[in-house]
Amino acid sequence: MGGCRRECRGNATRSSDREGQEMSRSPVVLTVGVDLEAKSVGPVTQTDIVRFAGAGGDFNPLHHDMDYARSAGLSGVISMGQMQAGVLAAWVADTVHVEHLLSFSVRFASPLAIGEVLDLTGSVDEVDGSRGIAVLSVQACAGDRVVVHGRAAVRVSTQ
Repeated sequence: MGGCRRECRGNATRSSDREGQEMSRSPVVLTVGVDLEAKSVGPVTQTDIVRFAGAGGDFNPLHHDMDYARSAGLSGVISMGQMQAGVLAAWVADTVHVEHLLSFSVRFASPLAIGEVLDLTGSVDEVDGSRGIAVLSVQACAGDRVVVHGRAAVRVSTQ
């Protein structure tokens, strides 16, 4: 493994060093009031939750132990809020190109259970053409229930 790290580090080049090519994509064009293209993710599985727990180190039994979750008053195991926030953030980053995502904040509204599907939606609330920045409202819903909602500031095209 050490050899790979040395080799990768030795061969690494910055995007600006690659024959004058820039790696960054152009900012998207957004208009106030426009809805972003929606996306559905899921249904969420126990494997999704366990994999995310392993990646993030969140081993709260609410996320993997059915009996424990039921004893806590839940109908079953739930996903950790950061998983839904991460799915929402990834969708925003894919929509506007990650290099143009300036800030992202969320609030957790309700739990997400195994078998539920996340519907990701958003809209453009503000566009400051002089600064090239737009503010988006985004949310992830399971059925008619908001699971997580938030705001994102993104760099946009001024053309």
